[in-house]
Amino acid sequence: MKIRVIEVLASLRRAGAERMAVSLACGLDRERFDTEVVSLYAAFPGGFEAALEEGRIRAHHLGKRRGPDPRMVPRLMRVFRGFRPSIVHTHSYVLRYAFPACLAVSAPAMVHTVHNVARKEVEWAGRVVHRAAFRRGAIAVAVSAEVARSFREVYGFDPAATIPNGVDTECFHRPEAREEWRRAHGFSGEDGLIVSVARLEPQKNPLGLVEAFARALPTDARWHLLLAGDGSLRPAAGDRARALGVADRVHFLGVRADVVELLAASDVFALASDWEGSPISLVEAMAAGLPVAATAAGGVPELVDHGVTGLLAAPGDTQALADALAALARDPQRRREFAERSRERALRFSMGAMVASYSDLFERIAAGRP
Repeated sequence: MKIRVIEVLASLRRAGAERMAVSLACGLDRERFDTEVVSLYAAFPGGFEAALEEGRIRAHHLGKRRGPDPRMVPRLMRVFRGFRPSIVHTHSYVLRYAFPACLAVSAPAMVHTVHNVARKEVEWAGRVVHRAAFRRGAIAVAVSAEVARSFREVYGFDPAATIPNGVDTECFHRPEAREEWRRAHGFSGEDGLIVSVARLEPQKNPLGLVEAFARALPTDARWHLLLAGDGSLRPAAGDRARALGVADRVHFLGVRADVVELLAASDVFALASDWEGSPISLVEAMAAGLPVAATAAGGVPELVDHGVTGLLAAPGDTQALADALAALARDPQRRREFAERSRERALRFSMGAMVASYSDLFERIAAGRP
């Protein structure tokens, strides 16, 4: 009998946790698993619905309102009763709705992946629910050693497993797309492109990244900063770029469906996060063969070898991040060396390895051997 796994997410927007869950749902062996996906929110414009449709994975949208929405519990109960999951796999804050729904329908097992450092994953009320769920047998999975450490600090015990996020490393290796993307978007082969693929939210510190770029390359017209993503800090980031005199070289690309080609077109990947779990966009950039300038937040140092695949700065140290950007921009030979090693490093974080680890975990849980 197949193991029935249902992935429960807040939404299917293009972000890291959502990408990981959709990739897992599509990657599980159809001979061993039946899989469906739940999004609390309605369909997200440009989201991952198309990927699920292509993978022939059924998606449920529950029409959540902004803020607390107790209607999610009975709606999840209806989905669970219809699908009869062996395992309910939750992500981010949805455990506050999925846990009572699972209790009500006597769902056999719950797995919760912690995508961020535990103190930042949910607010205090969410942590109360999470703690209750873990005491009732929900199995916690961390995405990095730093996330596992933070989980132990908050909840007082270790997660059951640490499974790093994985990406399709071959999919992101598209050097032939470089010139075509540049021509289509008005950049020449001589331009230097620093790209960041991240939500424009406080966690990712886009204002700090704009400032670091302005400090690193204040007058070099060849270099541009490409920000792929959207969020509440979009207006403030634009204001910061104008105030620093680099607005003509900071480009807000919005949420992108062409991240593979965008990474292929770029020269450096940058990330200025104040806190992190294990950013999938960073692994994607390394798989694309990009050198990295980033803050050493959360699990980032587990991905990037400082001085080998990229340069790391302390979170919040804008000048150190600016120095890293400047060093890479001015040294093409170093960029090439880092790029080659980044590609090699990314192979350790493959989609296949992640799916195999979750498959093994799900099978052990289904067999009563968690």
